[in-house]
This record gives sequence, C-alpha cells and structure tokens, in this order.
Amino acid sequence: MHFPKSSNDNPRWVLSDLPNVNLEALEFRHFRQGIQRANVYLDPATSASTAFLRYQPGATVPLHRHIGYEHIWVLSGSQADDDGVYPTGSVLIHGPGSQHRVWSDEGCLVLAIWERGVEFI
Repeated sequence: MHFPKSSNDNPRWVLSDLPNVNLEALEFRHFRQGIQRANVYLDPATSASTAFLRYQPGATVPLHRHIGYEHIWVLSGSQADDDGVYPTGSVLIHGPGSQHRVWSDEGCLVLAIWERGVEFI
C-alpha cells in the first residue's frame, strides 16, 4: 500500500495488494467502543474520507443516516447490518439518505469510503 502524489500535486492515493493489507503499517486509533480506525485520508471541509475499520467481535455502530454514498469492502471476517450478514469479499454501497445499524459478531476488517459524513440517530 502506498500513497503517492501525482505530478500536478493533486492528492492521489493508491491502495495495493488488497485484501492482503499489512495491518502493521497502518496507524489504528480508537473510533468507537470495539472499533479502531486507520485513516487513508479525511477532508475536514466535506467530511469525505476513506479508512480501514477494525471491528472486535461483538462491536456495534448505532443507527445512523448517510449524508452521501458509503462504500464498504469487507476484507476479512464478516459485517452485518439490519438487512443481512456480509462475509469476506462483500462490497456494500449505501446511498444518500439510507440508514442502518452495523455490527460484527466475529470481528472484521473493512475498507470504508464515505462521500460525506453520517448523522447518528
């Protein structure tokens, strides 16, 4: 995984060798109870961001609404929401206005891409 800049100095991130990401190279920090987050980028002006989220078994995210699109790629383990359970390799896309709770019974690692932030309900 590397994060080079393009020749015109516009931000550009390249995530390589997914799903075999080297977790040791990531700087995980507390995000929510039982969930750690390693940012790839975060734009404070728009709340657009990409991050790896590592869920401990039993970790949950309360009901929330998406302001923009959310893309989730389950890299290991499984993640669940109100509509089902999604094993390794699943890609989920939630549109603006969608809402759900999220949890992982067994624990998981996901790559999350948010167009904008979320509102907790």
